[in-house]
This record gives sequence, C-alpha cells and structure tokens, in this order.
Amino acid sequence: MTTPEAADRAHVREQALGIAAGWSPPDAPPTWELTAELFRAIATEPELLGIAAGIPADRLPPLLLSAAVRYLVARRSPHPLAGYFPTPGSGQPRLDEGFRPALVAFAREHASELTQLCAEHRYQMNEVARSADVLAVLGAVLGAGVDPERPLALVDLGTGAGLGLHLDRYRYRFGDRTLGDPDAALTITPELRGRPAPLPARMPTIAARLGVDVEPLDLGDHRVREWLAACIPPETTAVDRFAAASEVARAHPADLVRAEVVDDVVGLCARMPEDALLVLVDTYVHVFLTDEQRARFRRQLSELGRDLVWISVDPLVPLGPEGTESVQYLPVPPRALEASRAGVTGVVGQLSVSRDGTAEGEVLGLAHPGGAWIEWL
Repeated sequence: MTTPEAADRAHVREQALGIAAGWSPPDAPPTWELTAELFRAIATEPELLGIAAGIPADRLPPLLLSAAVRYLVARRSPHPLAGYFPTPGSGQPRLDEGFRPALVAFAREHASELTQLCAEHRYQMNEVARSADVLAVLGAVLGAGVDPERPLALVDLGTGAGLGLHLDRYRYRFGDRTLGDPDAALTITPELRGRPAPLPARMPTIAARLGVDVEPLDLGDHRVREWLAACIPPETTAVDRFAAASEVARAHPADLVRAEVVDDVVGLCARMPEDALLVLVDTYVHVFLTDEQRARFRRQLSELGRDLVWISVDPLVPLGPEGTESVQYLPVPPRALEASRAGVTGVVGQLSVSRDGTAEGEVLGLAHPGGAWIEWL
C-alpha cells in the first residue's frame, strides 16, 4: 500500500469513527447502536474501508458508502443482512454478533456494485428532525427584537428533497410543551438537554419558501425516494420520520431550484418578498464548503440590504475532532468544543443581519446529527 493510500484510509477511518461516536454516544438510545456498528465496520473492516478510501474525500466517503450499502441491501434483500435494517413501521430489529460477518461478506461479494453506486450518487441526508433545531432558534429570535407577527421568507440551503421547507406543517413536542397541528402527519420529539430549548409562542407564518441545492431531488421519482431512504441512518425513528415527511412534501410541492449556495445566494434572496423576514437555513451544508466560500457567503449577507436571520446547524470546522471554528464566525463556547472532540455534533447558531449590514449572533446550542436531542446552552 502506498503512502497516499494509507493516508486516505486513515482519514476515512477517523471520519467514520467520528460519525459513529456522534450518532451513537454511550448515552444514546439502543436504537442507534446499529448505526454506530455500521460506521465502525466501515472504519475497521478492510473490505469496506478499501471501498470507502477510493471515494473522493469531498464526497463524504463513509456516509456515501453507508448509503450505497443500504440501497443495495434494500434491492437485494440478502439473508440475514437485510433483517438487521429497519423499514417504516418495523421497529428496530435486534442487533447481534451476526451483523458484521454478514455485512463484510455482502461487501466482498458486491464490491464492484457498491463502488459503482458511490461513483453515480452523492450523499443526501434529509433528516427532517433538524426542523426542531431550526424552530428552537426561531423561538429565541422571534420577539427578541423581531416582530413575532412578521411573516417569514424561508430559504433552505442544501435542501435536497425539501423536507425542511415544511417545518410549519409538522408538530413538535419539547418535553411537556407542544406546537403545531395535533393532526399533523409527523410529530418531532427531540430529547431536551441543558436549559429548556425555546419554542415560539405560535407557529410562524411562512409567506414564501424556496429550496436551493446543486442537485434538487424529486420525491415523485421512486428511484430518488429509494436513494434518499438509503441515506437515512438505520434507526427506526429516523426511518419512520423520513417516510412521513416525504408524504407531506409530496402533498405540498415547494419551489426547489438548482443553484450554488454561495454563487447564487444574492439573486435567490432577491426573489423573496421584501416585507417578510428573510430566514436562511443551513443544516450540515457550510461545514463542507471551503474557507473562501464560507467567507464570501458571510460577506454577501451584509450586502443584501435587508433584514435576515441565518440559522446554522453545522459541526465546527474543520470536520472532525480538530474542529474549533463556527461556520458563522461566532465565538465557540467551551462546551461546543468539548462535544465536537467527542464526535460529530451539530452546533446551533444564529446570525442576524440588519439592512445596514450590521450583524450579531451567537452559538445557542448543540444538536444530535440525527435530531435525537437538543442541548440548549
């Protein structure tokens, strides 16, 4: 093995172990153990690590390979491997010592197909539970110098299939507090840690909504739905949420545009109604941009000449245990540094920009990558 090949494997191994630790730390519900074991296998099993190390780094090798595995398992239904993965409404199947040998054998037999899937696709994580993180930030912002009656113009950056554009159509339960239609098809119930995370007094009015992605996804295409379902962690509540949110999105088609988050943000924001508060939402997007792209995006917000709020749920950069900086250039609390060293963790921040370009913001909390919990700081 050459030095570059060894370096690629070491990098993928570190990423995969960080993802496993972030999604399934020691205090995680048992339903997340399969997700952790899948990524630990990618990190340590030569058959899987070799495939992942051959994927370009900017395509998120451990995540992309995990999706390819799940996609092909759903297509092939190999026994006994398929029985370990949850399907909508199935509950979490039991994980035992047979999982890893079955996974390695499957990867060995289907290595060429997995490689091809990774070459043809990119990883698309449409975790609708992150809408709870966004709503909590709106709860902190609306009324704190912002008119809570003012309608919102919602721009979802890196929207994928647009599930986050429908945050007002879901119901939320934060402990003993609820918000949203009792008859909503989906109720999002994150575990609350730290201080009580805020909820708005009422569900915000969304006057306009726009999803932005370099590859917006059509949920009307069954092949797209199958790939997106494969990108969801193999955890029963995550699988059920995706199925329910997909039906909501299909029932309420939103405007999704093919565009670059940085290059096109000014023109896209100009399309939104001037009388609405512009709300830009970014969940696990800016962490994958370059330093130059992040800086240019931030500069452009101050030049838009309108009131806006940028809500970010992104790990610190660079991605991994060495991450120390907020993608929004906000001061990072020690607790956020501590959590990031332990595993991939979302850092919840808000940056408010006024018409004259003045900006202020803060890191408000931490969030589980799959929406299982929110820790308000």
